[in-house]
Amino acid sequence: MTDTQHLDRSRVLGTAQIRSHFPSLDRLHNGQPVAYFDGPGGTQVPRRVADAVVEYLYHHNANTEWAYPTSIETDAALLFARQALADFLNASPAEIVFGANMTTLTFHLSRALGRRLSAGDEIIVTELDHHANIDPWVELAKERGLCIRMVRMIPETGQLDWDDFSRQLNARTRIVAMGAASNALGTINDVRAATEMAHETGAMMFVDAVHYAPHCLPDVRAIGCDFLACSAYKFNGPHIGILYGRNDLLEATDFPRLRPAHQTGPEKAETGTLNHEGIIGAAAAVDFFSSLTSAGETRREHLQLVFDELHQRSSRLVRGLWDGLSSIGGVRVYGPPPGVERTPTVAFTVDGINSREVARGLAERGVFCSHGDFYAMTVVDRLGLAGEGLVRAGCAMYTTREEVGRLLEAVRSICRSRAM
Repeated sequence: MTDTQHLDRSRVLGTAQIRSHFPSLDRLHNGQPVAYFDGPGGTQVPRRVADAVVEYLYHHNANTEWAYPTSIETDAALLFARQALADFLNASPAEIVFGANMTTLTFHLSRALGRRLSAGDEIIVTELDHHANIDPWVELAKERGLCIRMVRMIPETGQLDWDDFSRQLNARTRIVAMGAASNALGTINDVRAATEMAHETGAMMFVDAVHYAPHCLPDVRAIGCDFLACSAYKFNGPHIGILYGRNDLLEATDFPRLRPAHQTGPEKAETGTLNHEGIIGAAAAVDFFSSLTSAGETRREHLQLVFDELHQRSSRLVRGLWDGLSSIGGVRVYGPPPGVERTPTVAFTVDGINSREVARGLAERGVFCSHGDFYAMTVVDRLGLAGEGLVRAGCAMYTTREEVGRLLEAVRSICRSRAM
């Protein structure tokens, strides 16, 4: 139960009102409005976010920490952004690190944490994860003689094998790296429980929340994790990465950095001149979510209310999508079914047609879906689909029931064409 459950979720803007903020939804393809189901790979951007980026570049663009107005304005804008993203994650501004993307931040963090590890120490990753939360740790293990243990997924359900996780966790475990949600299958993992188990053995917990953050408001305090990373372009912002690090751990971690650079605070984990306009756009994305309701008093309350309501809407959409796809002959769906806690992302295949060809056929009908392995290569391998891949349809805040119907009819049409 959330703290905002007593508030009226009907005060969240309706889908039609939300859609009016996205100019990209006016695009036509082959004479039809585009239905964007590619959100798991990157969501569309509302006007408010683009305007914030342009406003910064036109009127405040400068480097930081100098004594002239645009530099001072840039410092203030970055501080505002740290606060906005701190509210988004339920952290403090001193715990918010910015970087190019989640992958780059994870590589940077893994190198830094690796300085305190010794040969024979162990890191746990999972088969269900995006490789941005596997390979940085694998590369670190190669460099420092560490042991990587990989927790199995259960192909039939698309969920982690928690018995296997318990077996893999031991006194030599130093880091557990786990995704909060699978970008390929929509599976939501109980990272809070995993964190408690990791901490009982003395291990640190790193959470990949890239696919989780667009659909479920992250709460680093409730999870209890040590580090968490996400990417703003998955929640209607620009291409920028965000890393939460527990304040004491950030201060204690020896990040590779230039000698004149910051030695304390979140800046010590940041390298070079940052993407200021992207950071400001990420803050604008958070405030766009917040602006979708007038209920609540704080930014965090606004966000929680909006995410609760959007989750309810997406749950209805994903049930229609799952049931509709499952009813089409020759189509197979993967991952947890509706009713199990999941994101509104559904992966499927069509018998006898490669995922690229299915996606191309959908695009011809104005329905944009992604295809392949989505860098969750191990998931696709475990499903026996290497070389074929999955088609992935993700619902976002702007997705409508009519668009779900269009996607289903487009898949039926492709199946009919195959049968001819």
